Amino acid sequence: MRKRKVYDLLIEETEFPGFGVAYHDDKKVLVKNALPGQKIKGFVHKYKGGVAQAKINEILEEVDYKIDAKCPVFEMCGGCSHQFISYEKQLEFKKEQVLKLFKDAGITDFEFLGIEGSPEVWEYRNKMEFTFGDMEKGGELCLGMHLKGKSFGIVNASECQIVDEDYRIVLKTVLDYFKDKDLPYYRVRSHEGYLRNLVIRKGKNTGEVLVSLVTTSQIDFDMSEITELLENLSYKGELKGILHIINDSLSDVVQGDRIDILYGQDYIMEELMGLKFKISPFSFFQTNSKGAEKLYSIVRDFMGDAKSKVVFDLYCGTGTIGQIAAHNAEKVIGIELIEEAVKSANENAALNNLTNCTFIAGDVAKVIKEVKDKPDIIILDPPRPGVHPDALKYVIDFNAKDIIYVSCNPKTLVNDLKVLIQAGYKIDKVKAKDMFPHTPHCESIVSLHK
Repeated sequence: MRKRKVYDLLIEETEFPGFGVAYHDDKKVLVKNALPGQKIKGFVHKYKGGVAQAKINEILEEVDYKIDAKCPVFEMCGGCSHQFISYEKQLEFKKEQVLKLFKDAGITDFEFLGIEGSPEVWEYRNKMEFTFGDMEKGGELCLGMHLKGKSFGIVNASECQIVDEDYRIVLKTVLDYFKDKDLPYYRVRSHEGYLRNLVIRKGKNTGEVLVSLVTTSQIDFDMSEITELLENLSYKGELKGILHIINDSLSDVVQGDRIDILYGQDYIMEELMGLKFKISPFSFFQTNSKGAEKLYSIVRDFMGDAKSKVVFDLYCGTGTIGQIAAHNAEKVIGIELIEEAVKSANENAALNNLTNCTFIAGDVAKVIKEVKDKPDIIILDPPRPGVHPDALKYVIDFNAKDIIYVSCNPKTLVNDLKVLIQAGYKIDKVKAKDMFPHTPHCESIVSLHK
């Protein structure tokens, strides 16, 4: 098998995250977003370690379970990947992918509790970052998502189906306004331009809306006109704030060098499971509020009765899990690298009158060495790369009776689980929880005991 060659392939199975798997001359070929049963012509663009990656050049034989996508720009947009199959089929594939990773890692002795879908399949997101750009060089201004398979092209997301009508009306208003202003969008390669992003957050359970316009400082532009337009829109929710965020970062990341409040306040409130959470522009918060309530309910169920127990919430973010666990624990200690997130966690704990929670800012691998308390339960909710090896060593040394691992990446999850098993932990239960319909991603919750 060679790179830059086209091969006829039969997709036989599925593999995380969202790959179709084919075999050619006993060589494994991963094809992004291909479906089991399809026959395709695949262009091999990568070949390493005996495994090839290919892109679909042509579908020779289609599957009978494929459906029409709800979004009119689905074929172009890089936001969603699987709108062309039913949600039930999406869940089936995600479940298979998670179980296959466990099987391939040799982890088999546990109770699998199945996969739970998202309470909302459409319009489920509580945050969306849209990017200014164009579909093709020199084209008209667009505001939306990156084109599928391309680094710089942008497709308009004015009919995006994973956010609600308030997002769509704000996006359309902002795009129509700036189309007439002849302002350049920011180009990552040249580091020149003004318009960067539109970020919208909306509390699913409160309806509160926060709109952020992100630009560079390269042009001094009066935002009063667009602020007034946004103020006077008819929202289904309630507009709480409009911000102008200055971002002079050279990369494509959304960050704030300065934040100016154009209207209202710089945060919204969201409610989960009877608790209130203050969400600022850069707060980490699960993007699916209704799904998060279900996810945290699973964690609480896995904890059982912990009223006399000390709980560590590692990689705690804004402390959402820790605060939900606090009602069922003697004491909760949360550790998180990002200082702003820890500040929010402590503010939210005070807001919810939780006196048994302490949140500490710092690298988990370092801070964990200085904590004097000994945990009965450790909750791990790390980023995609998993738990840092140094931190995992200290987790093991704490000798907690129970560990609950919440993972957004089952590939790194199984690697960490193998280390915990070698250290004397046994997996009791595993449950998959879908938080991201129409994408290849899936959460996994694992209960272990010593």
